[in-house]
Amino acid sequence: MSSIVAIKGFNDILPTQTPAWRRLEQHLSSLMDAYGYQQIRLPMVEQTNLFKRSIGDATDIVEKEMYTFEDRNGDSLTLRPEGTACCVRACEENGLLYNQTQRLWYMGPMFRHERPQKGRYRQFHQIGVETFGIQGPDIDAEVLVLSARILRELGVAEHLQLQINSLGSSDARAAYKSALVAYLSNVYDQLDEDSKRRLSTNPMRILDSKDANTQALLNTAPVFLDYLDEDSRTHFEGLKCLLDAAGVPYQINPRLVRGLDYYGKTAFEWVTDKLGAQSTVCAGGRYDGLVEQLGGKSTPAVGFGIGLERLVLLLQAIEVVPENLDQQADIYLVAVGDVQSTAMQLAERVRDELPFVRLLTNCGGGNFKNQLKKADKSGADIALILGEDEAKTGKVTIKFLREEIEQQTLAFDEAIAYLLELE
Repeated sequence: MSSIVAIKGFNDILPTQTPAWRRLEQHLSSLMDAYGYQQIRLPMVEQTNLFKRSIGDATDIVEKEMYTFEDRNGDSLTLRPEGTACCVRACEENGLLYNQTQRLWYMGPMFRHERPQKGRYRQFHQIGVETFGIQGPDIDAEVLVLSARILRELGVAEHLQLQINSLGSSDARAAYKSALVAYLSNVYDQLDEDSKRRLSTNPMRILDSKDANTQALLNTAPVFLDYLDEDSRTHFEGLKCLLDAAGVPYQINPRLVRGLDYYGKTAFEWVTDKLGAQSTVCAGGRYDGLVEQLGGKSTPAVGFGIGLERLVLLLQAIEVVPENLDQQADIYLVAVGDVQSTAMQLAERVRDELPFVRLLTNCGGGNFKNQLKKADKSGADIALILGEDEAKTGKVTIKFLREEIEQQTLAFDEAIAYLLELE
């Protein structure tokens, strides 16, 4: 019988890898608290029409990448390929938007059936930030400053570049789209096959083409910023002034578009060249029309998403992952002989008094030498040694594994007090 293996593109995150993930997740959640953003938890399965109406029928996500199936009731359901539409649906359904402002965030897996590659999987993880009900460029600047702080405090900011653009109003996009189609139609035979298909379905996505010949043709294509309406131009200028004031450097990229139809005005990406080809780690923008598109009242909105796999890869690539992230324990309790009951009682007392300490108790027996090897392998700084003689007298030996400090044998209460002083 053949063994069962994981589905291609659905990766296990192993115990040696999870410490980096946990550090990242804890860092992100604490920063969200610091900025006054509230967490929302969203279901992983939604009605398929949610994504068709929000993302757009002509996008690669809807055409090629969604995990869509019929349930037993015959309803068409989809594993969420992104979080923004889900967040809008949840807020509108639960009355969180009308005449209100919201600053929200979420974290979890997303699903897209695309070719697995480094940093891009079929089940991938994102943190998303979404804000609603605020019209001006100040909230655009706030989410960008927040993203900058996340990257700066993780120690990766110097390896990333912020690129910004304005996608204007729907009228401005329509005018630009017409000009772009007219230009590209004249060089149709020179386009790559994917761009030829997109010319009639989603021409602005051609600006994001990875084909070198197509990119060369785009050097003389119309520039989006020349087609901006006055309101979008003023908004974009206001955003740039705020970013300058906050000391967040950026580059204007007139070819920057977002892969989803609902974006307008501000669009941005944080990109790096440390993961091979230039990769996007964080991306977002303004999507003022999405709430109305999904049946609600017109609501200004702006947000971003960060791919956690990409971020973990970047942390590893530039070697800023702290030492001892895979450390299992701070203290290892060596229990030699028939002392299991006493060892368990002592371990629980230590956990009661030092709840911030990771304590690993030896289980499965073994002689003193073997247990001490396990203590060293766990990464613990201290071994608590409990033999039968110690157990009878209510004492334990404290042995330092990483420092030249003389070991001590103390009564349980004294040992716990000593450990507390060390902290």
